[in-house]
This record gives sequence, C-alpha cells and structure tokens, in this order.
Amino acid sequence: MKHEVEDRFAAGKTLREKCAREAHAGWKAPADRRDPVDLLVESSAGRLPQLIPIRYGRMTLSPFTFYRGAAAIMAADLARTPSSGIRVQACGDCHLMNFGGFATPERHIVFDINDFDETLPAPWEWDVKRLATSFVVAGYDNGFSKSEAREVATLVVRHYREHLRRYAHMGVLERWYERIDTDDLIETLKTKRWKDWMQAQVDKAASRNVLEDDFPKLASVVNGKVRIKDNPPLIFHATENVHEYLHFVDAAYRRYRETLSEERKALLDQFEFQDIAAKVVGIGSVGTACGVFLLMAGKDDPLFLQVKEARPSVLEAYAGKSRFPNHGQRVVAGQRLMQAASDMFLGWTEDRGRNFYIRQLRDIKIKPLVEVADVARLQQYAQWCGWALARAHAKAGDAALISGYLGTGGRFDDAVAKFALDYAEQNALDHQALRRAIASGRIEAMHE
Repeated sequence: MKHEVEDRFAAGKTLREKCAREAHAGWKAPADRRDPVDLLVESSAGRLPQLIPIRYGRMTLSPFTFYRGAAAIMAADLARTPSSGIRVQACGDCHLMNFGGFATPERHIVFDINDFDETLPAPWEWDVKRLATSFVVAGYDNGFSKSEAREVATLVVRHYREHLRRYAHMGVLERWYERIDTDDLIETLKTKRWKDWMQAQVDKAASRNVLEDDFPKLASVVNGKVRIKDNPPLIFHATENVHEYLHFVDAAYRRYRETLSEERKALLDQFEFQDIAAKVVGIGSVGTACGVFLLMAGKDDPLFLQVKEARPSVLEAYAGKSRFPNHGQRVVAGQRLMQAASDMFLGWTEDRGRNFYIRQLRDIKIKPLVEVADVARLQQYAQWCGWALARAHAKAGDAALISGYLGTGGRFDDAVAKFALDYAEQNALDHQALRRAIASGRIEAMHE
C-alpha cells in the first residue's frame, strides 16, 4: 500500500513537466474571448422567459452576485487555462456560497459542498480556481484590500493541498467514510467566543422543526385543504390547464419514486401528495423550472420536497457530455460521489423533455454569512472550504496523483492566488458589461 501511494505521488510529480505549477498563475483574456453577455443569454435559452429578468436583476447587484450566476462564463474561460490532465468528479460551480452545514440522514450536522447542478467529470483545477476566485470577489465586496484578498485565496488552496495529501495516505474505505462534522470545525476555532458562537449556530439549526419553522411560512389551510402560499413572482401556482398540468406532475412524481431505494420508497409512501408550486431559487438557477412539493403524513406531519430542473452542465462543452441520459440522474450521481452523506429523498425524474432532481427543502442547513464576514472569519471559512473540496475530490478521485503534482510547497497555492486576483478583475469587467447591456435595453432585468 505504501509503495503504491508513493508510486502515485511520483507519477503526479512527473506531470509538472507537461504543466508546471507556476503555469496556473494569472489570467489574461484572450483576444477571441466570447462576449460574456452573449454567453449569459445563451445560458438562459430554455429557461422560463418571465423569470429570466429576475436572474439578471439579481446578478447586477454586485460583482459577487454576478459571479454566482456566471458559471457558464467562467467555464469557457477555465477551459483555456493550463491543466495537469487529471480529472475528478467536479462540482462545476464551486464557489464559497455552495458550501455549508446540513444534516445527514442520521441527523449529524456535517460541512460539505451542497450544490451540484453543474457536476461532471472534469479537470480538478477548475473547481479549485473557481473556489479561490470566489473568496477574492467576496473579499472585495466586503472591503478587503488586495493583499487581504490574496491571503484568503492562498489559504483555501493551501488547505486543499494539505488535506488532499492526508487523504492520499488513507485507505479507500477510510476516505469514503470520512466526513467533516461540525465538532471538527469548532475544534479549529481559536477563541472561546468563536467556538460559543459556532456552537449556537449548530444548536439553532439542529432544533429546527418542519412543522414549526417551515410549515407556517410556506403553507396554509384553504377551504379545508393544505396549500402552499403564493408569493409572486417568487412562489406561484400554475393557472392554465391545471388539470392537465397535475396529470403530468403525478406521472413525474411516480417516476421520481422509482429512483429511490426500496426502504425509502416505503418511507415516501407514508406521505400523501397535497400541492405543488413553482419557486424561484438562487441566482444561477433562476429561470429554470423549480418548485416545491408539499406532502402530509398526518395533520401535523408535513414534508417539503424541492424540485429543481437539471439542465446540461456548463462544463459539458469543454469536458465532454454526461454519460447519464437524464441530467437529474447526473446531478444525483455526482452529489452522491462527492458528498460525505446525501439527502435520503434525493432522486430524479423527467417531465415532457425536462429533467429534474428532487431532495428535501430546507431540512437542517447552516448557510455562511459571507456578506458580513471580516478578514479573520473569511480566512477561517476558506480553510474549511479547502478541506471540504479536498475530501470531495479524494473520495472518488486519485488523491495521491493530484497530491504528487501539487507537492508539499506553496508554488501552486501562490499561482492560483494570482489567478484569482486577476480573474476577480475580469469578473468585475463582465459585471459592468451586464449592467451596460441592461442600460442600453439589450436585455431586460427585474429588481425584486
């Protein structure tokens, strides 16, 4: 075992001859770079037209909100950057807001990646570079200096590299069993004040109750029937051809049920379908056909399921097509490969040519408060994200090969930090391009 790992380290090291670690430094837009607004418009094709202006409106708010919705633009740019040639199951939209705490089926709260809409086998460097850049963009949004932003980007890459090397020395099963519990995160905090604050967030999340917290906000009883509350344009019911629509929903729901394991089918069957409504979510997903199922197992026993449309990954044009015929299945398979533990209701379906995946809505989740983070807090969070990405790549990838390429020094860390600083400037320019396109009437934006 030891010799095999050392051989993989050595094989990874030889890849530096093909692609030096320093080659990852910096970004300069090529002369034939596509117009970023054209790429955004192309990525909106097939979305619900009445929701597309909401997507653009959210993206205009800041360079950071733009970055969150611009995965298609960055995928085109990353495809032109150097690569060692090693592929992993990539997240595809690996930015700092797509990490967080959530509950496993055993009700432990773990820290992990939590968005896989763009997941696909691809070069591992793409995830690392998009993640590092997200910290620079968020740091600038929070008023960080260039040196502070560079430091936080370097931290996320260094912790990715160091944890990946640790995972490379583990056995396969040990890597698959590995998870980052909130207790592990709390242990890394340096002061009692931070530890107490973090523990309070965990305790608050763990105490959430669907009946007491989600049900009153999202549903009500109308004429004796339980219904999801409308809140247009963000939550709304179908108003045309309702009977036909519900017929298709029933068929899609039954197809979803068949993707679950037998014991989870038995669990789902204890609930009865009550209602479905469209729900606008996130930034990059706005305009896709997303919604919420409301099911009840009894008067005081609700279950909310989130339905999200799964479209072709933004990486597909550059990394190759998915082997799965249904993009919902692609998302589910990638999520199960990368996460330490996945939602027990996770499954996929299809409806009139559109692919979907389904999971619990809002279960137990802890979202990062990035917008109010100071330098110290964002540095700490960067370390956690680097750790979680290393665990995800190591679970189903060749951790020793990547680690051999990275080495034990900071050359790659510094190179990607330089890339992140340069690409953050590119992102700011693209953000301004979107604002100009809206001001000129080229595209329409709606501010909620």
